[in-house]
Amino acid sequence: MTILLLGRDGQVGWQLQRSLAPHGPVVACGRAECDLADPDRVRAVVRQLRPGIIVNAAAYTAVDRAESEPELAQRINGTAPGILAEEAAALGSLLIHYSTDYVFGGEQDEPYRETDAPNPCSVYGRSKLAGEEAIRVAAPRALIFRTSWVFGARGGNFVKTVLRLARERDALKIVSDQVGSPTPAALIATVTGLALAMVRRGQTLAPGETRLYHLAAARPVSWHEFARTIVELAGRTPGFALRLGPSAVYPIPTGDYPTAARRPKNSRLDCRRLETDFGLQMPDWQPYLERLLQLLSLKQQGY
Repeated sequence: MTILLLGRDGQVGWQLQRSLAPHGPVVACGRAECDLADPDRVRAVVRQLRPGIIVNAAAYTAVDRAESEPELAQRINGTAPGILAEEAAALGSLLIHYSTDYVFGGEQDEPYRETDAPNPCSVYGRSKLAGEEAIRVAAPRALIFRTSWVFGARGGNFVKTVLRLARERDALKIVSDQVGSPTPAALIATVTGLALAMVRRGQTLAPGETRLYHLAAARPVSWHEFARTIVELAGRTPGFALRLGPSAVYPIPTGDYPTAARRPKNSRLDCRRLETDFGLQMPDWQPYLERLLQLLSLKQQGY
């Protein structure tokens, strides 16, 4: 069964190439091969390949820039998933799509469940929610995974930003009143592979059924706590020439760090539905961070 993977060069897409391989031949496309901003190209790629499984790991992820590029964000995050869903429904294919904690406004105290009403507070969040809704309207067999605070070896992310700043500055000020779960791209890819295996072994989705799951690592923290942990662990790992230690990472409120887009203060996702349906237990993110730092350290040292 041919698998079409979109977004191969992103954090999650890069990891998915390995976890999807046991399920069939993977045709992995980057923007050059299939630009999600081009609806005609999206349809042409799917119709030419006729995949049994479509995995959409491509997205417009520039949260602040989306505020000034709402139409582009909507085409990639909102319109393209709907086109993929229409094509998947016509083929009888399975669609796997990734969404975000930013579909929520972040005002409630408890972790968000799949049944909680979305209320995005940014263009990015609204565009991702539009993608979810477009998939439901097209009614293919589909799995939608909402995740949060993704980090990995590929591409840019918060971990790499903190490491760069810790090499350049004597102190860092990091927002402490936004809380969520740092989630490794490798974990997302692994769970995707396991879920796909279970679906193919008989836990089939009915025609037109879309299942929504929250997928995030255990132990939510603030951005400040995450940054302190990054600096602390990197300071104990060879290869990082940091100018500061964790005591020089200072907490600040969101109001002291204005951005173009609002972020949810509570990005915690309740993953019990995923854990129950697929017999999983979401792991802590820190061991993944430690392995990532070891990998980046080896690269720093030229290995």
